[in-house]
Amino acid sequence: MDPVVRTTWGRRGHTPILQHKMRHRSKISAIGAVSLSPQRRHLGLYLAWHPDQNVQQPQVIDFLASLLRHLKGRLIVLWDRGKPHLGQQTQAWLARHPRIVVEELPAYAPELNAADQLWSDLKGHDLANHGLLDLASLQREAQRSRQRIGPRQDLLKGFVRHTHLPLRLPP
Repeated sequence: MDPVVRTTWGRRGHTPILQHKMRHRSKISAIGAVSLSPQRRHLGLYLAWHPDQNVQQPQVIDFLASLLRHLKGRLIVLWDRGKPHLGQQTQAWLARHPRIVVEELPAYAPELNAADQLWSDLKGHDLANHGLLDLASLQREAQRSRQRIGPRQDLLKGFVRHTHLPLRLPP
C-alpha cells in the first residue's frame, strides 16, 4: 500500500506533497508473463495477483500450469534466478512437464526481462502517486492496469524489444 512516488507537476516554488493515510501494510504480489506466438504473430499478457502474500514456489507452479492450459506447443520460459524459480518443488514440477523449457537469465538483469519492463510501466503509469487506502482499491487499480496493457501490442512489443534479446517479433 506504500505509494510509488514519481515525478509530477506542481506550481513553481511549491513542492508537491503526496499525503497518504496508510492503514496497514497490505500489498499485492504478482507473477506475469509476456507470450510470443510465432504462428499467430501475436503477443499475450498473463498475470496472476496474490494479495497479502509473496510469490513462492506453489504460486509459480500454479502460474506455469495455467500457461500450459492456455498455450499450445512447447513453452520457452525466460526467467531470472529468483528463489521460487530455483526451488526444489518448482524444479521437480518442471521435470514432470517437458513442454516447458527454461532459459535462465543472469542473476540480476532486469533489463533482459520483459516482465520487469511490464512492472516498471505498471508502477510508473497506473500506480504512481496514488492515495489508495485499502487492498480492494489497489486490486481494482492493478486490474485496470492489466486491461490497459493487455490488448496493446505496441506496449507488449516494447517490453520485449527493450530486452535487446534476439527474438523475432511480429511487425
